[in-house]
Amino acid sequence: MALKRFKPVTPSRRHAEVPDYSVLTGDKPEKSLLEPLSKSGGRNNQGKETIKGRGGGHKRKYRRVDFQRDKEGVKATVLTREYDPNRSAWITLLSYHDGEKRYIISPLKLEMGAEVEAGKDAEVRPGNAMPLKRIPAGRPIHNLEFSLRSGGKIARAAGTAAVIVAKDSDSVDVKLPSGEIRGFNPDCRATIGQVSNPSHKNVKSGKAGRSRHLGRRPKVRGVAKNAVDHPHGGGEGRAFVGRPPVSPTGVPAKGGKTRKAKESDKVIIKRRTKKKRG
Repeated sequence: MALKRFKPVTPSRRHAEVPDYSVLTGDKPEKSLLEPLSKSGGRNNQGKETIKGRGGGHKRKYRRVDFQRDKEGVKATVLTREYDPNRSAWITLLSYHDGEKRYIISPLKLEMGAEVEAGKDAEVRPGNAMPLKRIPAGRPIHNLEFSLRSGGKIARAAGTAAVIVAKDSDSVDVKLPSGEIRGFNPDCRATIGQVSNPSHKNVKSGKAGRSRHLGRRPKVRGVAKNAVDHPHGGGEGRAFVGRPPVSPTGVPAKGGKTRKAKESDKVIIKRRTKKKRG
């Protein structure tokens, strides 16, 4: 899936690279699956700013996406592939044979007019959802559940996929997009295939205004602030941070460990791989 480039008629267009929306087939979203979506501007219920760099942006409506895939034994026909302003992946509109319509995360290689199904008897092909124990090792999967009937939480972003590396009667070992290998209940559900829009990671906005349309405001670096405003701030001239990097509230950043010791430690077989710097 290629990116779209433009003639440099303006400075911002010269370096802009955006997804090729010609692969989308739906013009307007399904009205019955839309909900209002209010914005907080990064403020909590006391009006205090708890998240930096949020605010503004274009008005949106939320698309109800079926992460549960609990409609088993009923086949559905793929109607459209659509843009969703609330996520990086495309979404697909399904029309079930009993008349119900639902959105799902759109996987790669799912053609318009194809039939998809959820359940333990479904075929192993893109778009079908089933328990992990029914999926062969080595197949890319997405929309994976952490626990039974909790709904898909893992591998939902554009271009991501998890892979089954080992299977047992009591546990299924899955390699997550982060590189972590983790044990799952064999009855947890997942959807076959890689998530659509893999070229999202290569998108270049080309101008600051596009970030503002997405609801992102300018951010100031911590080292450029006063000591009273940020742990990295203060000092004369360009001062070195002089401590492990942290967020404005003191949470370790840039590779610092933030995960607390939980029950999940016993199901983690291999920790996620560290990214190499430089």
